[in-house]
Amino acid sequence: MAALFYFFMSAVAAAIKSADPIEVAGVLTGVACVWLAARNSIWNFPVGILNGALYTVVFWQSRLYSDAGLQLAFIALLVYGWVMWLRGADTDAAPLPITRTPWRLAAGLAVAGLLYALGAGFLFSNHTDAALPYWDSSTTAISLAAQLLLSRRHLENWLLWIGVDVAYVGMYWHRHLYLTSGLYAVFLGLAAYGYWQWRRDMAALAKVVTH
Repeated sequence: MAALFYFFMSAVAAAIKSADPIEVAGVLTGVACVWLAARNSIWNFPVGILNGALYTVVFWQSRLYSDAGLQLAFIALLVYGWVMWLRGADTDAAPLPITRTPWRLAAGLAVAGLLYALGAGFLFSNHTDAALPYWDSSTTAISLAAQLLLSRRHLENWLLWIGVDVAYVGMYWHRHLYLTSGLYAVFLGLAAYGYWQWRRDMAALAKVVTH
């Protein structure tokens, strides 16, 4: 066990040493952002905006253009989410509650996501030197849907994050972004924790309301 731990820590140290400093900063802010979101902290939004800016550069350099564009969309959704969550700070407004995703919204996001994945994948495949164009576009579509649901505090955002994080681990490893691949393995665990934490918070609120 000690040998395995030493090997793991050596691999992490080697990955950090060989990684771009921008990627290292992206990893650190990414972990902080997801942890804060899982803990229902509004500070996940400014940290997430910084993380999006850093990874725009990282993904562009790795020719993952859809993921680079995704970061810009994330930044816009983070600003939107920040405004939505701030409503709870107003004395005349109730805090935005954790709720289930309405089926109409879920269906609309599914259709929009499929159209984006196919359309963007085709364009990137035929008009750019993008690596993994359809895989990249599909994970982008799911991530956008997940971020929108998180901004609106719908519980199912964490289920989408769990699924897409599994795909991201393999995709970034394939592109030799080993540190980022490891980051998404951490995100996977945090997404599972976030789902558990939000379900517990939602159940606690339901008990308060019924009493």
